[in-house]
Amino acid sequence: MFRLIRHCLLLIALSAQAGDVLYRRDVMAVLSKTGCNVGGCHGNGQGKGGLKISLRGQDPDLDWLALVRDQGGRRVNLLEPERSLILQKASAQLAHDGGQRFAVGSPEYEILRGWIADGATDSGSELRLTALDVAPLRQVVIGPEEAVQITAKATFSDGTTRDVTRLAVYEPNNQGAEVSFDGRVTREKFGETTVLVRYLGIQVPVTINFVPNRAFTWATPAANNFVDELVFKKLERLRINPSELCGDEVFVRRTFLDLLGVVPTAEEARAFVGDSAPDKRPRLVDALLKREEFADFWALKWADLLKIEERQLDKNGVKLFHGWIRESIASNKPLDQFAAELVSARGSTYENPPANWYRANRNPVLRAENTARVFLGTQLNCAQCHNHPFERWTQDDYYDWAALFARVDYVLKDKTPADKNDKNAFKGDQRVTLKPIASVINPRSGQPAVMRFLGGGKPTVTPRSSELASLAEWLSHSPMFARMQVNRIWFHLLGRGLVDPVDDFRASNPPAHPELLDALTRDFVEHGYDLRHAIRTITASRIYQLDAKPNATNGDDETLFSRAIVRRLGAEQILDSMSRALSAPLSIDNFPAGTRLAQMPEGRKHFQPLTTDVDRFSATFGKPPRLVTSECERSDEVALPQVFQLTSGPLIQRALSRPDNLIGRLLKEGKADGEIVDSLSWSLLARAPGAAEREKFYGHLGPAADKRLAAEDIAWALLNSKEFLFRR
Repeated sequence: MFRLIRHCLLLIALSAQAGDVLYRRDVMAVLSKTGCNVGGCHGNGQGKGGLKISLRGQDPDLDWLALVRDQGGRRVNLLEPERSLILQKASAQLAHDGGQRFAVGSPEYEILRGWIADGATDSGSELRLTALDVAPLRQVVIGPEEAVQITAKATFSDGTTRDVTRLAVYEPNNQGAEVSFDGRVTREKFGETTVLVRYLGIQVPVTINFVPNRAFTWATPAANNFVDELVFKKLERLRINPSELCGDEVFVRRTFLDLLGVVPTAEEARAFVGDSAPDKRPRLVDALLKREEFADFWALKWADLLKIEERQLDKNGVKLFHGWIRESIASNKPLDQFAAELVSARGSTYENPPANWYRANRNPVLRAENTARVFLGTQLNCAQCHNHPFERWTQDDYYDWAALFARVDYVLKDKTPADKNDKNAFKGDQRVTLKPIASVINPRSGQPAVMRFLGGGKPTVTPRSSELASLAEWLSHSPMFARMQVNRIWFHLLGRGLVDPVDDFRASNPPAHPELLDALTRDFVEHGYDLRHAIRTITASRIYQLDAKPNATNGDDETLFSRAIVRRLGAEQILDSMSRALSAPLSIDNFPAGTRLAQMPEGRKHFQPLTTDVDRFSATFGKPPRLVTSECERSDEVALPQVFQLTSGPLIQRALSRPDNLIGRLLKEGKADGEIVDSLSWSLLARAPGAAEREKFYGHLGPAADKRLAAEDIAWALLNSKEFLFRR
C-alpha cells in the first residue's frame, strides 16, 4: 500500500509545474559546474558508479531520464528531497568516488534541492540561451596586481537575463593562472592565459596578460608594414620591446632556409652582405621566390600534409601526385584553386593526380576529418562521439559534414592487394567515382546524416554538379580556409603559428595576435590567395627580420614574436645544405645523381627496414612517414641518435672526404690557409669567421702535416655547430 501511495505521489509531483528552478537552465548548469558530466566522471562513455549522463550536458533528455527514472527513481526523493542520492553523494554525506562536489546549503545544493522539491520535472525546454556576455574579454594586469574577476551574464530567448558568474565553468588553457570557483583569475606566473568561460551551450574565451611592473620605455621601433604595426601595438601594451633587427648574415641564411630549404652558397652570401642598397632584403626574397628550389621545398610541405605515401598511392601515384603539387606551386596557382581541385577531384588517380587525395583517405570519416584539418584548421575528431568539448561543433555537425564524402567510391583495375596485411594497399591505377546512393548514419539519432557544410549551408547536387563540386566552391572561399592558409604560411616562416598548433583553431586556443591574423587573411583574399604575395608581406615585416637575441623585456616571450624563434633544421635542410656547402651531391637510390632530399616525392618508408644511409639519417632527424595530415608529424626535437649521425655518421664522413668536394677544390687551387677557413665559414654559416675562430682554425690548419685532414676537421666542427644545425 505504501509503495502504491508513493507511486501516486511521484506521478502527481512529476506533473506539477516547476517553480523558479528550471531543469534545462539551472540543473544542467550545476551538473557542468560541479564537473559531474565531464569525461572523468559520469560523462564518461561507460558512466561512473552506475550513473551515466551525457558529456558536458549535450543530451538533457538522456540526463533527465538517468537522474529521475533510472533505478526506479532512487536518485531523486520527491517526498524527502534532502535524502536524494544526487544530493547526499555530491555533498559527501554518503560515500562518493568523486568526492565532495558542493556543500550542504550551497547555491548548487539549493538549486538541485529546489528542483527536486518542485517535482524534478524536465522544465525549461522552451527556453534557449541566446547570448553569454562575459567581462572582461581582454585584460592586462600589471604587477603587483595579480588577479582579475570575470563576470558572466546570460540572456535567454524570453528576453530575461541573469548573472551566471557562479554557475559558469572556467577552464584556463595553461598553468599560468588559477581560476576560482566563482571566476577570480589569479596569476601563477607572468604571461598570457586564456580562460574559456562556458555556460550551457555557449563558450566565450577571455584573454588575460599578467605583466611584471618593470621600468619600461617603449623603444618606438620603425614599422615596415601593417604586420609590424599590429604586433607592436600589443607588445607596447604588454611592456615588451622587440629585439633588434638581425644582421645581414643572419637574414640571408634565414631566408634561404625558409624559402628554399638550403643555405646560400658562399658567393651568394658574400654578395648579399656586400650589397649596400636599402632595398636588398625584399629584392632577395623576390629572387628566391622565382627559383626552382622554392617549388621543391614548399611542395615538400604539402606532400607531408596530403599523405603522399607509397603504400596507399603506389610509386607511380606518389610521383604523379607530388609532381602535380610541385607544378601548382611553381606556376603560382592560387591556393583556393589548388584546394578546390583537390577536394573535387575524380577519375583516374594517374590521369588526374589530385584524385589521390581520396585514394589516401578511404572512408567518409577520414575524408571528413582530414579535409577539415588540412583546409579549415579544425580538428573534428572529438565530435565523432560527442559534442566537441572546446569548440562549437556538435555530433550532428560532424556526421552531416562526413555525409558530404559518403558517395566517394573506388574502381580498381587490379583487385589484388599489394600487401595481404593491408586491404587498402593496391598497386596500379584507381578511379575515384561517386556511388549512386550512400549515406553516413548519425549514431545520436540513428538516422542517415544530411549533407551540410561546417557551420551551415547545404551543397547543391544536380545531375551536372556533385556535392564535391559544391564543397570545393564553398570550402575554397570559406573564411576558415583563408585564415588557415595564412596561419600555415606564418608558421613555416616564423616557426610558430599565430594559432598554435597550426591546425587547431578553437575558442580555447585563440591567436597570439587576433587583429594581425584578420588583417593577413583579408590581404591574402584581396590578392587572390597568392602564396608568394603572403610570403613577401610577412618577410618584409620587421617582425620576420628580428634577431633571436632577447633583451631585458622579452626573454620570457615564447608566443608573441618579439624575437626570432630558434629552431632545429629539418632532415632535408641539413642534408641538402651540407651537400651544397661542401659541393658533395647526395647519392639517393633510384634517383638521378645530385637529387636533393627535398626533391624526393616520398616520405619516410615506415613500412620497411631502413636500408640506406639517407633513410636512416632522414628518420633520425624527423622526416615523417606521412600517416597523419598535420605538421606535428614532422619532428624537430633534438635527440641523442642525431649526435652520432653528425659526429660519425657515414653521410657526413663521405661528404667530408669526397676528393672532388669544396675542400679538394680549394687545396687543388692552392688556396692559402686564410682563404680555406674563410671559404668554409661562408659556405656553411653564411658569414666570415670571427677573430677567435680564425685563431683556432689557423692554429689547427697552419702546422698540420696533412692539410686535407685538418681542413676536414674544421668543416666537421662547423657542421656540428649549433649555428649550422639551427635556424636563427
